Amino acid sequence: MSSALLLGATLAAGLMAGLFAGFAYAVMPGLAGTGDATFVEAMNQINVTIVNPLFLLVFLGGPVLGLVALILERRRAVAVGFALSVVMLLVTMAANVPLNDALAAGKVTRSGFEGPWDAWNVVRAVASTGSLVAFSWALLARGSQTFRHR
Repeated sequence: MSSALLLGATLAAGLMAGLFAGFAYAVMPGLAGTGDATFVEAMNQINVTIVNPLFLLVFLGGPVLGLVALILERRRAVAVGFALSVVMLLVTMAANVPLNDALAAGKVTRSGFEGPWDAWNVVRAVASTGSLVAFSWALLARGSQTFRHR
């Protein structure tokens, strides 16, 4: 049971790391070449579309699975993976989402949005990648312990 939870947390961390890294190295650089109106329209559409059941399941479910795995496993790598998944969640909720909301409400211009949003996105990409590495390490360690005991 704990292996399945840890695997789920690992997969969720990987999906989030891929999403945020993809924004950092492809989406935002691609949008950087657009005009202001196109940039704002595209970001607003992305921010509406991304709030869907699959995204929310992975975004919120990953840290929950990580917490349950930590409770069952009580291992340092799982604790690090969980902590970094919480950092990703908190950065998103405290920095990126308020910037998204301000952009949608017209309370911030592109020039006040793009730089800070990009910087915080990199923070959450690094955090979710670190979470992926830590959870993967925990899975590998668990597998090698199982192999040695057979």
